[in-house]
Amino acid sequence: MRELAANIVNNVVGSGIFVLPGVVAAVLGSAALAAYLVCAGAIGLVALCLAEAGSRVPESGGTYAYAERAFGPYVGALTGVLFWFGAQVVSSAAIATVIVASVVALVPATDNSIVRGAILVTIYAGFAIVNIVGVRRGARVMEVLTGAKLVPLIVLVVAGLFAMHWGNLVWTHVPSAHDVARGALLLIFAFVGTEGALSSSGEVRQPSRTVPRAVLLALCSVALLYSGLQVVSQGVLGADLATNTATPLAAVAERAMGGAGRSFLLFAAIISAFSYLSGDLLASPRLLFAFGRDGLMPARLASVHPRFRTPHIAIIAHAVCCCVVALTGELQSLVILSVVAVLFVYLACCLGVLELRRRGVRADGAPFRIAGGPVVPLLASGVVVWLLTTASWREFAGVGGVVVVTTVLFLVRAGVRREHRDAGGH
Repeated sequence: MRELAANIVNNVVGSGIFVLPGVVAAVLGSAALAAYLVCAGAIGLVALCLAEAGSRVPESGGTYAYAERAFGPYVGALTGVLFWFGAQVVSSAAIATVIVASVVALVPATDNSIVRGAILVTIYAGFAIVNIVGVRRGARVMEVLTGAKLVPLIVLVVAGLFAMHWGNLVWTHVPSAHDVARGALLLIFAFVGTEGALSSSGEVRQPSRTVPRAVLLALCSVALLYSGLQVVSQGVLGADLATNTATPLAAVAERAMGGAGRSFLLFAAIISAFSYLSGDLLASPRLLFAFGRDGLMPARLASVHPRFRTPHIAIIAHAVCCCVVALTGELQSLVILSVVAVLFVYLACCLGVLELRRRGVRADGAPFRIAGGPVVPLLASGVVVWLLTTASWREFAGVGGVVVVTTVLFLVRAGVRREHRDAGGH
């Protein structure tokens, strides 16, 4: 149980939390903590559904495979592309903006559009080259960067406790349900990653006991850390927290530990973001490779480099997409767009659990089954829909564009296959 819980924590805690305290405070003010509790509960429900789906459909592909087995190739294709777009491309772009904001805070002379663009292009070009040259080198870079991402956050919570003004934590108003949901929608970004750790839940011993306990332990640990950061940030900065949406934790560290503390947190944010981008450029192109292999996207994406034996076209395509989105978006809009796309994926998987049960889909051995019959999948689906009601039409339009393009590609592929089949019949 501890190993699975630790894996979930490692997958979830990332660079988004370095900026989200200020973003959420801008929505909820001193009541921001309410959004963390709602978000943790929502992700807990979704995680249980993902765990059951993973134990019934253990093939590689994760959410893509779950939706396809439950609802067929079209929904599977939509789910896969939405996950790639939201959880990988847009999420990567948002995290890249964290690096740029941190660099600008450390070196104010870099605060112009040309330098910002050059930083983004250099980051993605560098990681693309590393991962084309070889998976082993890419994995090694990721391991080195992942090592100490939790330490600076824990240090900040402890140091911040001694610099807090407790009066800053008093709620100035009772937030509306809509505002709490909007804050939770933003925070989902900092909780995404559970699905990767749970994809092999069918291999866990005594899954009916181990999985829910590991999910509860991991998400309680993450929620405790995140809530501690929000409380400390609000307690130290007060009303100023809502106006600092670029580097809020660095501002907290400066008040609590001086200039050295600020630099420490800015470097930590950069290292954490590099860790995320390294892992993204290592893993995400494999989904594009699968799309090319399966005919959903151009077959060139399934090309393998003749020397390095890596999916070089998929790596380049993914890096270019991430870089373009990062160059054209700003942090908060990217965070929400990413979350809206991911929530649709989660919705498909939560409802998919009910369909997988109905059809008796299972791997070898007994699958993990959530207690309570349909209650948890339906409750998780309801919470996801509630969070989605706070998104704007612009955010839905971005996801809708992805759905339209995916549908066209799917229909083209179906038409090509039908022509091949007809030609074979003649």
